[in-house]
Amino acid sequence: MPTQKIKFNNKKGYQLCAKIDLPLKKNPYPFVIFAHVFTGNKNLTASKHISRALTMNGFGVMRFDFTGLGESEGDFSDTNFSSNVEDLEAAAEYITEKYMAPAVMVGHSLGGAAAIFAASKIDSIKAVVSIGAPSYPEHVTHLLKDKREEIEKNGCAQVDIGGRKFTIKKQFLDDLEAQEHVPVIQNLDRALLVMHSPQDNIVGIENAANIYKLAKHPKSFVTLDRADHMLTNKNDAFYAGNVIASWVKRYIEFPEIEKLETDQQVVVRLEGDDFTTEVQMGEHSIIADEPVKVGGNDFGPSPYELLNASLGACKAMTLKMYARRKKWDLEDVLVHISYSKSNKYEEHQADPENANSRIDRFDIELELVGNLDDAQKQRLLEIASKCPVHKTLDSPTEFVTKIIEAEQ
Repeated sequence: MPTQKIKFNNKKGYQLCAKIDLPLKKNPYPFVIFAHVFTGNKNLTASKHISRALTMNGFGVMRFDFTGLGESEGDFSDTNFSSNVEDLEAAAEYITEKYMAPAVMVGHSLGGAAAIFAASKIDSIKAVVSIGAPSYPEHVTHLLKDKREEIEKNGCAQVDIGGRKFTIKKQFLDDLEAQEHVPVIQNLDRALLVMHSPQDNIVGIENAANIYKLAKHPKSFVTLDRADHMLTNKNDAFYAGNVIASWVKRYIEFPEIEKLETDQQVVVRLEGDDFTTEVQMGEHSIIADEPVKVGGNDFGPSPYELLNASLGACKAMTLKMYARRKKWDLEDVLVHISYSKSNKYEEHQADPENANSRIDRFDIELELVGNLDDAQKQRLLEIASKCPVHKTLDSPTEFVTKIIEAEQ
């Protein structure tokens, strides 16, 4: 998926750094604004993989660093919950001007609370998702531990959060205490999805119950069982993103998707530093990937698994069509395929370094279910080798590859 780095100004004039993640299709819809965790940034595991899941479902996603964090300008010690909400409003204004009005807001931890507050002020937002969010913003003060008294007394203190030092001022505490979360949640008037892990030891699961109880319908709850608060396991984040994508479709009317224009039959895009690949085939899209053991995310089948799938599907369809034409009782077809490279024994013994001494091999087993006699089964075995994909793989092949100019 293509990613664009952009900057926009917040209410105080600071430049905030953001990434716009776009799907393979040229017209993303809807647009989502993602609010990261307290003291976090746009590049955390949760931010990246939730965004990835959403873009794979056709969404556009904006994830940015709040003032004073990551690559954004400003002093974190001068920020507070209210300034985070203002940053989200500024992000919405930018997205509206440059792309389209955002329809969804997703927030993680304190970012979830900020997302609820900001969504209540942004007319275009139709759906809100909180992930591991506190039910009241002041909950975050438990991270300050024994520093609260020092902050109250001296006006500020250095606090260790996640192994990093941050200066927290008294105005930050005062701002949290001033937030009236109950009426905001009660009067949200947006579809709300509350996601939380029962094993969250940073923000307890009771916070999700409180948010859900206060909110009016339509509202939903999804447990992120066995996930930690930060969603450090990318599979948990990817799962959350896919659930969000499915849930949102219940509350937002999606336009008919415009097909990606190409002179070819298939478009494949690989962006970023991993192997997760988007594949667009006419009206259909899938994800290809590599196994974890070779550096992939295992979010989809590998290229050779897709090749096996193509061959197997073609054989099954060919057998079904033939049996239907013959009016044979073929109820079910299972094609078991594995691919390997085997040696041409004599050539390999003579020249083991020669790549041509190895041959591509497909081991294929047909499982034919139905009232078939031996002669019918033998004929179907012969027909399986006549499927179009088999014949393509078994024939001399010409590859014509060229470079074309990328669209700007």
